[in-house]
Amino acid sequence: MRRALESLIKQDLEKKIVLLSGPRQVGKTTLSKALFESFEYLNFDRLPDRHRLMKESWDRKAKLLIFDELHKMRNWKRWLKGICDTDRKSHLLVTGSARLDTFKKAGDSLAGRYLEFHLMPLDLKELKEAGQYSASTREETFEKLLSLSGFPEPYFSGSETAYKRWRKTHLDAIIKQDLPELELVKRITDIETLFELMRDRIGSPLSHNSLREDLQTDDKSIKRWLLWLENSYALFKITPYSKKLTRTLRKAPKYYFFDYPRVSEPGIRLENLVALALHKEILFRNDTLGEEYSLHYLQDRLHHEVDFLVAKDGHPLAMIEVKQSDSEPSPNFRYFAPELKKLNPDIRRIQLVRNLSRRFTSKDGIEVEPLIPWLEKLDF
Repeated sequence: MRRALESLIKQDLEKKIVLLSGPRQVGKTTLSKALFESFEYLNFDRLPDRHRLMKESWDRKAKLLIFDELHKMRNWKRWLKGICDTDRKSHLLVTGSARLDTFKKAGDSLAGRYLEFHLMPLDLKELKEAGQYSASTREETFEKLLSLSGFPEPYFSGSETAYKRWRKTHLDAIIKQDLPELELVKRITDIETLFELMRDRIGSPLSHNSLREDLQTDDKSIKRWLLWLENSYALFKITPYSKKLTRTLRKAPKYYFFDYPRVSEPGIRLENLVALALHKEILFRNDTLGEEYSLHYLQDRLHHEVDFLVAKDGHPLAMIEVKQSDSEPSPNFRYFAPELKKLNPDIRRIQLVRNLSRRFTSKDGIEVEPLIPWLEKLDF
């Protein structure tokens, strides 16, 4: 299938360098090679390609130059800036399975020379827009995502066995190949254990103390390892929203997997799927519209909680709750609403229910929506 970002990336390549990042095996290389018939693809992980990059030896007549995993090159920004300024005869696309926004802050600036995109796993909205399913197969498609993930290889295999085999090699590539190349990592086994421990902590405010005790290490190491897992697209986090709110949590983040079938508890797995769909949509809007959307959650010290809060330029747009079957509007909407309405009188309160016979709006304005149709549009 053609990915939603393809035409947008192609347009922007006419103007500037494009940086495309995303998790391993999410389809970056396939997308890149589909943009133009004439291209040169050089992967820094391959020794012959690395030599060609160092010698700047490639076909200058190619319409597109694709540099993959270039962030692993020392001083890659300075090198790329030189190519852009002195020897740019082709469109330039730089891809990577690490967060390029973390690397672009070091060394010489590429400011004004690039535009950035994030390629995320497939979700209902992208599959729907690509015509990959019909109304009659909507439920089947959703269950397939829930059990096989949105990564193209396991999703299109349609096999749970194929997914489980893919899952193991995918994690090995991140932890045993990418992390040692990005950082001086000596305790790979501890990071593998940390990743496994996170399965029981997905969707809950994270206590570094409990992880420190389980791994018998210090807070600094836990925070550093979590950051590595974030930068390698194994995990993503959302932070509590506390702007001008009283008694709310202010520091403890919640973490989610990109590969959410790793979560065994059905309700948390469903929440993780929604978290990734929201995260992907926010990245898409920020990348393509230049907006400043962000994703948060709400929780106070008395344990009132709303799963998600979407903000734009720091101002709250929508509170979102995810439920399997409970159509009774969450009382926590009403708990947080008075303070949030001071920041945005029109803030939406949306309860997404997996098993809902009909949508309705409560007398105080809470929108109770069937989950799957809402995920096809991501209307917030």
